[in-house]
Amino acid sequence: MNRKEIAEIRKLLCMQKNPIHTIYGCYVNSEKDLLSEFKHPALSLPEDELFKYLDIFRKALSGKKEKNLTQVDFPLSEESAGGAQHFLYQFCNGTGDIQEDALEELYGIIVENYTTVENYAILVALGAYDVPGKATDGTVMDDASDLVYEFVLGCICPVALSKPGLCYNEENNHIEDRSRDWLVGEPLTGFLFPAFNERQSDIHSMLYYSKKAADLQPEFIEAMFGCQ
Repeated sequence: MNRKEIAEIRKLLCMQKNPIHTIYGCYVNSEKDLLSEFKHPALSLPEDELFKYLDIFRKALSGKKEKNLTQVDFPLSEESAGGAQHFLYQFCNGTGDIQEDALEELYGIIVENYTTVENYAILVALGAYDVPGKATDGTVMDDASDLVYEFVLGCICPVALSKPGLCYNEENNHIEDRSRDWLVGEPLTGFLFPAFNERQSDIHSMLYYSKKAADLQPEFIEAMFGCQ
């Protein structure tokens, strides 16, 4: 994916254009225990909550190409039954429904292979984008779409206690100790499958995101996706 193709998908992740129809997720503690799971049809979420999810997913498509964002190609061995590409492809069926055992397997692979000492959330978005056509002069023609790009966008986000402090309690009209909450932070790692190459699905590749360019976790990439 080049910069324009990445930007095209990233710009969709807003309230006006949102292509995401279903959001799945789970919460994992530092002991690798999966404590809770959820499923949200995107249109059923309050606007404020959906906005926050979209902001997280948008950040997983941010940064510099070949530093924070890297296109990864699947070896042929991963495209047959039992391979990582074959496994991910089932999430792009356009229905928003994932078999429970497939979702559990996805969470399990991440929990087993992702290296961190923090609590974290795994967020998985399913979406579909009616790709508009382009005229020869580059003009976008929204009513000339004959291609649908179905995708899965995953994020791994740290979950940490908010900082201690004082707050104003409007109900009691009083300054008091603020309750500390477990907050979901910006994604450290993410992936987009399939890749959006030449403005269409490329099931032979995916886009991998790392917030820290120096910490790509190559062992995780190989275990999770079967890719070097």
